[in-house]
Amino acid sequence: MTDPKYDVLCIGNAIVDILARAEDDFIVAEDLQKGTMHLIDAERAESLYAAMGPAIEASGGSAGNTAAGIASFGGSAAFIGKVADDQLGDVYAHDMRAIGVDFDTARLVGGAPTARSMILITPDGERTMNTFLGACQALGPADIDETVVSDAAITYLEGYLWDPPEAKEAFRRAASIAHGAGRKVSLTLSDPFCVDRFRAEFLGLIRDGTIDILFANDSELRSLYETSSLDSAIAALAGDCPLAAVTVGAEGALVVGRDGVKKVPAVPVDTVVDLTGAGDLFAAGFLFGLARGLDNVHAARLGVLAAGEVIGHVGPRPATSLSDVARQAGFEI
Repeated sequence: MTDPKYDVLCIGNAIVDILARAEDDFIVAEDLQKGTMHLIDAERAESLYAAMGPAIEASGGSAGNTAAGIASFGGSAAFIGKVADDQLGDVYAHDMRAIGVDFDTARLVGGAPTARSMILITPDGERTMNTFLGACQALGPADIDETVVSDAAITYLEGYLWDPPEAKEAFRRAASIAHGAGRKVSLTLSDPFCVDRFRAEFLGLIRDGTIDILFANDSELRSLYETSSLDSAIAALAGDCPLAAVTVGAEGALVVGRDGVKKVPAVPVDTVVDLTGAGDLFAAGFLFGLARGLDNVHAARLGVLAAGEVIGHVGPRPATSLSDVARQAGFEI
């Protein structure tokens, strides 16, 4: 097997984030469930945007954020996701290439516009996402570049993608190519909203060996196994998946492997500003560490460092070099 060109290939929804601060009463008034992701149509996107306060636009999307984090560590990353041939598509493509991520997916012409997500950030740093998927839903098997997948040590797939039938087929094609090339496949559960809709399918992917590395937070994992006990969910997960990383908020993360469960504490953060991207950046550090040969615990330490950086500012991508952050913490990368 040849050495990989990329540490990680990330496949997911290419979304431009529109971030604004909001009070809790605004969340209630708009009939939103705080801290979760809601899929909305174009009309709702327009009305919510009109009601929001001043906003910042930034390229995002879960897997896109992870790719940005890997690049910030100094890793080699590629991204597959669908944008439209429009202004926001231009913005997204420019942002990805400017940070050193390979992004060459063919654009959607004559269809839905580029996706956008209105992200409301409450004073506690929690984010409530309202996403119009637009062009994202046009991603299909033809967009999966076999050479790129084969050239990536790990292919990382976001659970948010597991919805449109064509995207689902793209997902399966990428996993098949990766395993055929002797590479690893990773999945993030993304959100309890996704787990509730696709629980049986996600469990099937984990149990049939499609997924080698799973990412989840504690609420997603408890939802996956339909239990209120995190310990019970962890025990079930240990029997289903070779390797998993479970984030547990301010407590850090749990690495669940065949050799047991290891706890990795979170790094201290002076002020939590915005939790957007925390899980995505944790995945970036963990995947980068694994791709570069670190053991599971040290890879998870890179994950909590990256998550700690991103929650200290508004926006879902690093504001400072994660390679510098890692070196300051004693890593040689």
